[in-house]
Amino acid sequence: MSKWLWLLALMSLPVIAADVVINPSAPSTTRSGYDRGVSLKAQVTDITLGDAVYLGLRNNPAIRSAYLQRVAQKFDLRVAEDTFNPKLTLNSYYRATRGSADNARNANLAPNATLLGEYGTRLSMNWTQQLNNADRAGRYRRDGLDLSIIQPLMRGAGWDATTAPLRLSRLAEQANRLNLKATVAQTISQIIATYRELLRAQEQLSIVQDALKRSGTLLEVNKALISAGRMAEFEIVQTEADIATQQLGVEEAQNQLDTSRLALLRLLALDLSTPIRASEALEAKPMSIDRRQAFNLAQTQQPEYLAALLGSQQADLNLVIAKDSGRWQVDLVAGANQIRDAYNNNDNGNTNNRTWDSYAGVQVQIPIGDISTRQAEVRARVNVEDQEIRITDARQELERSVNDVVRDLGTRWRQYEISQRAVELSRRKIEIEREKLSAGRSTNFQVLSFETDLRNAENAQLNALIAYLNAQTQLDLTLGMTLESWEIALNDY
Repeated sequence: MSKWLWLLALMSLPVIAADVVINPSAPSTTRSGYDRGVSLKAQVTDITLGDAVYLGLRNNPAIRSAYLQRVAQKFDLRVAEDTFNPKLTLNSYYRATRGSADNARNANLAPNATLLGEYGTRLSMNWTQQLNNADRAGRYRRDGLDLSIIQPLMRGAGWDATTAPLRLSRLAEQANRLNLKATVAQTISQIIATYRELLRAQEQLSIVQDALKRSGTLLEVNKALISAGRMAEFEIVQTEADIATQQLGVEEAQNQLDTSRLALLRLLALDLSTPIRASEALEAKPMSIDRRQAFNLAQTQQPEYLAALLGSQQADLNLVIAKDSGRWQVDLVAGANQIRDAYNNNDNGNTNNRTWDSYAGVQVQIPIGDISTRQAEVRARVNVEDQEIRITDARQELERSVNDVVRDLGTRWRQYEISQRAVELSRRKIEIEREKLSAGRSTNFQVLSFETDLRNAENAQLNALIAYLNAQTQLDLTLGMTLESWEIALNDY
């Protein structure tokens, strides 16, 4: 008996030691200059766009949550792949019984081993050892071995039906990896857009502050012209009103700056009281994108579209499983068992008895008049056809999205070029009008009007530049190239 106990203990060791350690991975970037540490101890921290992406990969709650979920998802696949490995169940007990007739000690050990083959074959081995030791009845020992084999002929028969759940789990794992890629890409794109909103707020504050300075300079000019008798005193009210308007704009821009800063800190999971400043230079270069090439690239990289393709394969496997579950249960069965009994008591002495038998045959289970057995198959067939519709729609939607983002990219660049010319002309216009005002050939109202035009042109240029840069980010996201553009490794092993 001790030999069997040691054998069972050794067989059980790998199972006992296979504890699951919840240790999620994390994405990383190898892009030059963006893997450095970012110090947040300075009074005001300058943070580049690369720094923001790096901190987001490390701290963002959505990304961390997605990687934590991957721990459970990977274990789900591990469980599915373990289907065709031997399974061992160890059952045992020990009992001490006290009674009026006798006192006894009972020990029982009953391991059970099963194995499922890839063609549906099920092997089972049961071994039982029982030992009873009573004060009056004496010793009783029984051990036996039971072997059985079942080969399905209809339900559960064949490689396709037996391995369908495993293949379905592997497809689910691929879909989970695509979802992880999509989550990281969308989060990084959100961080980039929020970072640029902080840049926009900073630049808008600078524009308003510059406009306020120019209004102050104009006020000094007005006072000089009034002192020289070349301007009516009441006209200075226009300039003072404009200064008040600019001061109001400064307050609004400062408020928007704080809002944008908090939004970025929230995405980076940093202390909301951290003083940060976006230091990335706002630069843009024209891009030429071929729509057909972009669409072909999106079909091989876009996570949502690839997940839709996997959905079609999953539907096909679900149909295989559903069709198999509706079949009759017809199995070939065979087995053998052996039992050995040993008695030792004071009255009859030692007695040994050994018996064995074997069997072979067919077992059948046929449901009659139960249409619910076809319910799963009907639903699976409908889902297969529905997936074909969804894939066609997903392909068309992907093509539309690619066309939109490519067209939008070109439009945003042209708008940025026009806004640059508008700013240059507005600056030249205000310079000429100031010279005319100094010469007494213009009015204060006209100069203030041109000042407003300049502010509007500068804001339009800023908005056009940010929109163009965001269109580039959206292009990467639509094509599924965000991680590749930022050299981000998912580290999802």
